[in-house]
Amino acid sequence: MAAPGADMSGAPKQGSTRTGLGDEVEGYLLWQATIAVAQERAREFVRPMDWLTTSQKDEIERHYVDDSLLRARQDLERIAARCRSLRGEYERRYRTLRLRCVAWTLAGGAGLTALAAVPLLR
Repeated sequence: MAAPGADMSGAPKQGSTRTGLGDEVEGYLLWQATIAVAQERAREFVRPMDWLTTSQKDEIERHYVDDSLLRARQDLERIAARCRSLRGEYERRYRTLRLRCVAWTLAGGAGLTALAAVPLLR
């Protein structure tokens, strides 16, 4: 299975935001660790089933790993979507706050200018 944020060939999805090679390496290593954990859990799952043949155990392990990786991918995609949503929300809030700060600064500057001009008008 390809790493999250990539298509099945391993290439990054179009429209995905990549901040650098470090993120890609980290994502790859995270996905490889997820695969290793899924494989180990699958082996532990079939270990007590000694009535199964080796090929049956292998098939169950493969299905278990596939299911685990599918669920992990869905979890990661859901988390990534939530992160994008939060990022958009925080960017909107930051933009609003920045506009307020600029407005207050301009209003304060205009007020100080008006106060400074008062003695000149007398």
